[in-house]
Amino acid sequence: MSDTLTITDNRTGKQYEIPIVDGTIRAIDLRQIKVDPEEFGMMSYDPAYLNTASCRSRITFIDGDRGILRYRGYPIEQLAEQSTFLETAWLLVNGELPTAAELDAWTAEIDRHALNGRSALDSHVQALMGGFPKGSHPMGMFLAAVGALSTFFPEAKQVLDAETRRTQMARLIALAPGVAAYACRRSTGRPYVAPDAGLGYTGTFLSMLYKEDGKAYAPHPALEHALDVLFVLHADHEQNCSTSAMRSIGSSQADPFASLAGAAAALYGPLHGGANEAVLRMLREIGSVDRIPAFIARVKSGEGRLMGFGHRVYKSYDPRAKVIKKTAYEVFEVTGRNPLLDVALELEKIALEDDYFVKRRLYPNVDFYSGLIYEAMGFDAGMFPVLFAIGRTAGWVAQWQEMLEDKEQKITRPRQLYMGENTRDYVAADARG
Repeated sequence: MSDTLTITDNRTGKQYEIPIVDGTIRAIDLRQIKVDPEEFGMMSYDPAYLNTASCRSRITFIDGDRGILRYRGYPIEQLAEQSTFLETAWLLVNGELPTAAELDAWTAEIDRHALNGRSALDSHVQALMGGFPKGSHPMGMFLAAVGALSTFFPEAKQVLDAETRRTQMARLIALAPGVAAYACRRSTGRPYVAPDAGLGYTGTFLSMLYKEDGKAYAPHPALEHALDVLFVLHADHEQNCSTSAMRSIGSSQADPFASLAGAAAALYGPLHGGANEAVLRMLREIGSVDRIPAFIARVKSGEGRLMGFGHRVYKSYDPRAKVIKKTAYEVFEVTGRNPLLDVALELEKIALEDDYFVKRRLYPNVDFYSGLIYEAMGFDAGMFPVLFAIGRTAGWVAQWQEMLEDKEQKITRPRQLYMGENTRDYVAADARG
């Protein structure tokens, strides 16, 4: 039996054999189906791309029904427990885990880009940030500053040159924490202070955030580790909204700074990068465990929404949520237990046992516990999507590179179904009505 799909057009009685490759048919093969030879041909209609594969990728695998997430074949649970963010970033970009020598060289390269890029951050980006009012949302400042960095590295426009591409990818991973720290300090009205040296990727970021002028800073090892784990968990997640934006913008051969600014803008939306903030608002609204039954009743009646549960892809427990739940306990051992954790745990218990939620396959997702961790570490809610963006930068640039190396990819341009008026003749204003 051949790997084809037979389609019968009942309008004409004609049959068409459509090849099946990798479990898919090519939408362009539908073009041959038409009633009139002069017609354009049939298109597929898929709002929000619910069932359309727009690319081939070797980076991230997700099986939402079984709760599986793998980077380059490695289970996310193993990477979160045993790897570091920089090692995971190398994996995403290069396809294999680094040797010890490669990891040392990669770490030194990231440090070098961060140090060299800090001169641009210290002057031009700091001046740009100073133009924003105090209290501005840090994510708005982050995406603006990343886009502005395109002007500091004009060679980044040579996107078809492999070596130049690789340099910019490392540079973006290196500079994202610095831009984020500038945005955070400006948002909270604090002047920038240079970080202490020798603290590593995540430790340096924490130093840039919290160091006070004239005082040494050393992050708590447990908190530094927790944030590094969160960066790993957020590093990539297949063709989500922001990654699709990165690929779409990059398909025009825009430089990676401009492309990443667009991806960050997509992440800025409350349905993407702001979901963990919505979870915190919900937990505060509930307030205590004894008020959960009334809240659940409102959810079931359609008067409320259970935030942090359910996912576009996962129809079982989000594997990242399991790791984050364990990380939350580790953080609270240092910072003190947040009473909202008890509310979260009881909500999770109910959702996993109540038929209403079980039938709807509403399981905790990555956002359910991450906001509690960020808040415990002293981050304002406005920084949540920025922290997301630091980790996701590695995935964004890996996806961007893969898109440019894929010979099948062209500039992105979805089709549409035109539903407007047919041809009409113009009528002068004084003759209308």
